[in-house]
Amino acid sequence: MASFVDRVVLHVSGGDGGHGCASIRREKFKPLAGPDGGNGGDGGDVVLVVDPQVTTLLEFHHSPHRHAPSGTQGMGDDRQGAAGETLVLRVPDGTVVKTPDGTVLADLVGAGTRFTAAAGGRGGLGNAALSSPRRKAPGFALLGEPGEGRDLVLELKTIADVALVGFPSAGKSSLVAAVSAARPKIADYPFTTLVPNLGVVQAGSARFTVADVPGLIPGASEGKGLGLEFLRHIERCAVIVHVLDCATLEPNRDPISDLEVIEAELAAYAGDLEISGGAVPLTERPRLVVLNKIDVPEARDLADLVRPELESRGLEVFEISAASHEGLRPLTFALARLVAEARAAAPAAEPTRVVLRPRAVDESGFTVERREDGGRVWFQVRGAKPERWVRQTQFSNDEAVGYLADRLARLGVEETLFARGATPGAEVVIGDGDDAVVFDWEPTLLTGSELLGGPRGTDLRLEDRSRPTRDDKRKQYKDRMDAKAEARAELWTERESGRWTDPEVDA
Repeated sequence: MASFVDRVVLHVSGGDGGHGCASIRREKFKPLAGPDGGNGGDGGDVVLVVDPQVTTLLEFHHSPHRHAPSGTQGMGDDRQGAAGETLVLRVPDGTVVKTPDGTVLADLVGAGTRFTAAAGGRGGLGNAALSSPRRKAPGFALLGEPGEGRDLVLELKTIADVALVGFPSAGKSSLVAAVSAARPKIADYPFTTLVPNLGVVQAGSARFTVADVPGLIPGASEGKGLGLEFLRHIERCAVIVHVLDCATLEPNRDPISDLEVIEAELAAYAGDLEISGGAVPLTERPRLVVLNKIDVPEARDLADLVRPELESRGLEVFEISAASHEGLRPLTFALARLVAEARAAAPAAEPTRVVLRPRAVDESGFTVERREDGGRVWFQVRGAKPERWVRQTQFSNDEAVGYLADRLARLGVEETLFARGATPGAEVVIGDGDDAVVFDWEPTLLTGSELLGGPRGTDLRLEDRSRPTRDDKRKQYKDRMDAKAEARAELWTERESGRWTDPEVDA
């Protein structure tokens, strides 16, 4: 069973908001004492928080679906619904949050860094909050909004100052074990290391971290040999160390060719520029070369042979033996110097600024677009407010539908529909996708308190109260007279045929 997971697909959804309550207070001698329906509670958020004690995404690999608690419904007597608790998901330091198409949403670096993965829905208002001097006793309440649902990709990218790269069995794990207290698995076969290992190195007063990246092979930048899984852990490192095996027995292998292959893979790999430490390409970062296993006589001779060529390329070269610890002290101090230079060159961290972006004066908050497809013409309304109001409306309640019409009219939706060429009976769509609401538009000529005289839960605009014309009355009268004449003729026919009898005579 896997114990280290550095990439998962997480399905998160915020809690749904509780519905508002439509209630009327009833007291002694006051059967209708006013509305007292409470508001519904807000749904809980799903929040990712960096925890230094967490080192893997294994928990989300086994349980990828996470849902925050929903808010409860409001109740009478002005009792508010309870809000859903925030669902906190703890992730390792260095976790990158992406969309399924690869867009970086957040780079979680530093203990306590938070990111709201899915927001909870708002609770609906009760009829007590909807009452006004004109609408004294609303017969409806607003529904709670559903929580936000998202699919996120979490990638763990190791945070280390130095990355050790090289072919399998080059001695990277042995080097980490020799210069730090880390104890990675070491064996005499390729791909012993399957997960990155971190070690803390102390060189004088300097302290830095070293990452043992699993071995790379030709084609790693294209995903061969799990190359992409390994290369992502190099993106944050400030210094790259090439560990070259001078004692390999494989054919067509030598330190120079190994270096060129690994450099080509690093150049071909395209990382995330938006993450911390990922703005500088891998090929432009400080690097040095380590010729390992010089405790073997043939390896020492090969190291002395290739060292001048490597130095001619401008590379700093160190000959070491991870087994005998020869040459490790100069190497650690050289790494400490490069790390200090990289830290000094890094831009100073700026405090997070709160940016206020007020809405423009001429911004209406919604858009109305005329669309046509296959001869079908409709008008699509998009905007945060109209779409939220539609989700909160209980369409089985006529008064709630009328309240929605009033809100849309006050927002200016009807005027914009007129300006776009909409006519009575035109098809209007509010929203997009499966949650959109489609209706035939009828302009609201009358709005406000003059239509609130009916029973609670009704709206006079939705009732058929058209006054019949004189011709309609004449037609209705003629239809009634014709129906009566037909009924008399049918009864007379039945009587003449003897179907009617006198019970007393028959007895």
